Amino acid sequence: MTTGGIATGHAVSPDSGRHWADEGAWEVAEGIHRIPLPLPMDALKAVNVYAVQGDDGLTLIDGGWSIPVARELLDKSLRSIGSGFGDIKRFLVTHVHRDHFTLATVLGQEYGAEVALGEEERPALELLHRAARAEIGESPFLDVLRTAGAEEIAEQWAAGHDGSLPDAVDWAFPDLWIDGDRTFDIGRRRLDAVHTPGHTPGHYVFADPAEGVLFSGDHVLPTITPSIGFTVPPTDQPLGQFMASLARVRQLPDLRILPAHGPVAPSSYERVDELLAHHETRLDQSLASLRARGPVTALVVARDLGWTRHERAFGELDVFSQGMAAMETKAHLDLLVARGRATAAHLPDGVVYSAI
Repeated sequence: MTTGGIATGHAVSPDSGRHWADEGAWEVAEGIHRIPLPLPMDALKAVNVYAVQGDDGLTLIDGGWSIPVARELLDKSLRSIGSGFGDIKRFLVTHVHRDHFTLATVLGQEYGAEVALGEEERPALELLHRAARAEIGESPFLDVLRTAGAEEIAEQWAAGHDGSLPDAVDWAFPDLWIDGDRTFDIGRRRLDAVHTPGHTPGHYVFADPAEGVLFSGDHVLPTITPSIGFTVPPTDQPLGQFMASLARVRQLPDLRILPAHGPVAPSSYERVDELLAHHETRLDQSLASLRARGPVTALVVARDLGWTRHERAFGELDVFSQGMAAMETKAHLDLLVARGRATAAHLPDGVVYSAI
């Protein structure tokens, strides 16, 4: 869902003066370069990896998706600033999604760089390893879709799966689990790792108050909202966690946003306020749907809402986006239940919600 500002597909980043996804190693501050790496999907063109120069070598914030074109471009971009894979000392990975984690762990294994990841991502990695050993018969996301009342979408997701299993090399366990908030010393820099669950349970942002920047991962994005509820194993109240984590970021100094997707943006305060307001509006819209329709599943409510910055009807979305929308709507309804504004009944065909 896009909220406010210019569309991601047309956004120019101030560090490059070009489209934010354009190839290069763009200096965002002294000793910090933003390197967009391509993604094999239509919705998001790239993921920003940040190379931070320190006395002991490079620290990379995120690693990108482990595909040949991304690896080649990362190598080329690092060489353009006089570095290479052998100079990488550590990866600080914001969260476990493959466009952030998999190239980091592959390069970490090959070159001996330390890979750090949030402790709360451990269950997801363990689940992926079980899938790689063929111990899981179907995608665990299908059960999440079913609880949202989206059995037909779950069947389409299952039919579209090519049967390939996760590659354990891409999903190796990290060298360091980040547990709680802590500080990383990177030469003259100190990066504050702040636990920000919501998008995923173990998501972290990394703040450099002295430089005035926030490596925000997928937690604070300048032109879009991160997906909520699209995580396995499922967690209780992902939207509540996300909004509480936004409030935590709001307690930090107002920092320049260095996001995983989209252009560099000037104010974490401004964007956090926009994101919180957006979700309050979606909560109101979801409650209005419940009041109009009576006891219904998340899928029914999702069909009442507009999607993307163009407020597209649910039926206009592709089947993958429909599934994401159903799961995110369920996260909003679960928060309404937690706030005492709705009730939930767990039935065989999904969770059914009613307004209070």
